[in-house]
Formats: sequence, structure tokens, C-alpha cells
Amino acid sequence: MAAPVLLALRALNLGDLLTVVPALRALRRHHPEHRIVLATAGVLEPLAALIGAVDEVLPTPAPDALAFRGEVDVAVNLHGAGPQSHRALDALHPRRRIGPGRPELGWPGPPAEELDTLHERVRWCAMLAHHGIPADPEDLRLPAPAGTAPGPARPVVIHPGAAFGAKCWPADRFAALARRLAPLGPVVVTGGPQERPLAERVAAAADLSDDRVLAGRTSIAELAALVAGAALVVSGDTGIAHLAAAFGRPSVVLFGPVGPERWGPPTGPHRALTHADIRRGDPFADDPDPALLAIGVDEVEATCLDVTASSGCVEPATAGTEAS
Repeated sequence: MAAPVLLALRALNLGDLLTVVPALRALRRHHPEHRIVLATAGVLEPLAALIGAVDEVLPTPAPDALAFRGEVDVAVNLHGAGPQSHRALDALHPRRRIGPGRPELGWPGPPAEELDTLHERVRWCAMLAHHGIPADPEDLRLPAPAGTAPGPARPVVIHPGAAFGAKCWPADRFAALARRLAPLGPVVVTGGPQERPLAERVAAAADLSDDRVLAGRTSIAELAALVAGAALVVSGDTGIAHLAAAFGRPSVVLFGPVGPERWGPPTGPHRALTHADIRRGDPFADDPDPALLAIGVDEVEATCLDVTASSGCVEPATAGTEAS
């Protein structure tokens, strides 16, 4: 007899998936007899495999693209407060629904406005707890993937891009920082294909050779292996910061329009920098938020040196095992 299906929807991006790792593991513990299907972006499948809680990835770029053939016993909305995501899951006719409360749609659960004040990891764990499923928001570490190469020449990863200009620290400051961090290890510049011109500008200004520009040249699996073996990761509020947290690698994250209280790193070898007193708060603006522009190169360099010195640069976990 086939196992019943629990389908969890999180049709978002890299950082979004990593913030629900604790929730997915809680679902695995609570429903050991179910086959857990995660509806998320197909490109994230290599990371989903590291979580240890997902049996199948259903490539789903957005809620309205959700399509599953077969019966769904339990539908879990880890995507949002609805109504689009709720309705997409309702179309599967699940026996049980778990998600933020929307009584008008027939979804029991905690009110969305209560969850929205919480850190993203805590938010989904609190939602599950309301439904009787205990979850630990600190249960977020991933084992290092195959291809991670620990050793004395750990790279320093600089990631200057973000989805919107409001979250992008100026390229010239990233370049100045890259020059200063060179004693810590070989500096590489990462990003997606669309961020390659930005990465090339940073590298050129920092006198880095073209082979140090990895933007647009790494798959998700290769980026994960790179971060899992890094000496340090420096970025804005974007997905690679969550990768550093997942692998327990030292990181410094620069926050602008949205503060670390919602998306910041966990306790550990991570630091969040921002200047909340002058925050504009528009995450979709084209230009950097004042809270981001107020962060100087000296401040970031000092924080980088502090976090690497205090972390001891612990070796990554062995592939296939869970970090403690």
C-alpha cells in the first residue's frame, strides 16, 4: 500500500527554502509514515535533498503553477498567508489542511497578523505548533554537500547582488572590502547570471582575476559546496546569507530596508549590520536604503575580522551527516 502524501508548498527562492528547514523537519518527525512532497522551485532540489525531511521535490515556480497527480492526505502551506497559496492547495482536495488561519477560506490556524511579527524561521514553527506539531527554529543546520573541499585555502565569498537595489551595498565598497580581506583567503565574487556584470565591476576594482568571478558560473549545488567550505561569507540580505547560516560558516550580513529581526542569521558565527534609526523601509526601491548606506567599509572589515577570529573556522560537517 502506498504511503499517504503530505504536500508542503514553499514556491519561493533559496533563502525562503532555508528558513523553513526547521518546519520541514518537524513535519517529518510528526508524520513519519507519510511521503513528504515539497512544492518549490526545481532548481532547489539539491538543497532539499540535504534537509533529510523531503522525499520528493515537485517543481513549482509559483502557487498558481501547483499541479500534483494523486491524492493528498495533508496539505501544508509554508508559502504565505493566502489567499492564493491556500486556494492552490485547496484545489488538491486534501483531507487535512495546515497553515496560517483563514477562516473565510476554511483554513483553521493562527491569525496571519500574529505570525507576521515573528522571525521567518520562528513564524513557520509557531504556525505548526498551533496545529499540534512541535518545531525547533534552531534546527536549521545542513550537512556539507559532496564537493565541499575543507582545507587551509578556504575562500572568502563576496556576494554583492540582491533582488532589488534597496538591498545592494555599493559595488565600490564591496571592492574595497575585498582588497582588505585578501589575507583571510582567496577572495571570490558570486552571484546569479544576471549579476555577473556587477560581480565583474567589483572584481576589477579589487584587482581580482577573472577566474575569481564565479557569478553565473555555479549551480545551486556548486554554490552550496563553495559556501560550506568558506572561511567567510559577506553579503546583503539575500539567499547566500542563509546558506552560510545553514552550513555554520562565518558570515557578515548587511541589512537595509528590512531589519535582521525578520530575516537575520541565527546565533553562531554570524553578524548582522544595519543602521535602523535611518531606515526608509522600502524593500523594492531601486537605490540602496539609507540604513545600508550608513554602513562603512571600516565597520564591515572590523566585523569580518571579529567573526572569523571568534569562530575558530570550524570544519564543515561530513556529507550525509547532520551538523550539531
